[in-house]
Amino acid sequence: MKFGITGTFDCSYLPEEKERLLVFASYQDPDLKSQYEVMLAHGFRRSGEQIYRPNCPACEACQSIRIPVIKFQASRSQKRVLARNRQVKSQVSRQHKEEYYALYERYINTRHTDGSMYPANPEQYYQFLFSSWSQPIFFEFREEGKLVMVAVTDELDDALSALYTYFDPDLAHRSLGTLAILTQIHKAFEWQKRYVYLGYQIDACQKMNYKSKFLPHERHFKDGWQLITK
Repeated sequence: MKFGITGTFDCSYLPEEKERLLVFASYQDPDLKSQYEVMLAHGFRRSGEQIYRPNCPACEACQSIRIPVIKFQASRSQKRVLARNRQVKSQVSRQHKEEYYALYERYINTRHTDGSMYPANPEQYYQFLFSSWSQPIFFEFREEGKLVMVAVTDELDDALSALYTYFDPDLAHRSLGTLAILTQIHKAFEWQKRYVYLGYQIDACQKMNYKSKFLPHERHFKDGWQLITK
């Protein structure tokens, strides 16, 4: 495996910090999808074709986080989210559908006008979520037939890795993001996967802290994975 290190740039999550990435640089391996699962277990993640891990010069705030499926127990508040959204039906699609992008565009252009993905466009969408070596699956959520949320996820031999979730901005009060994670954990259990990877947890970033509420979970530190129970 070959890796490279990017230059430093402004952090997207902690404005006072500088970000730098350790980037996988060898994409010729025909078994790259299996290799990616190994890299996931060492704190890496993908965005489109790029496989990366934070390698910041003066900050260690980003911690890869995963749910050990058989140990997870939904909290009371998470059970309330399930009850509140009992009318929302989910199913898994292994094919992308045109209506997914329409919802993504509305979500980005309503909720993330200050982010790097604004304004949404199809080219950026496909470059962000798809890769030539691993096609994601799509958890689609519908209410009375209307598409209200999509969770884009990589399915690997031993895990699911959540890539991105977007939903109807008018339903933000319904905690649909929590519903999406609970659904992926349930499906991982059904498919006999060991983990659901949720990306990076950043305690100092308020918009990322929802991930820490799924317990128990594991976080990746320099000396490996540590179980967090509360």
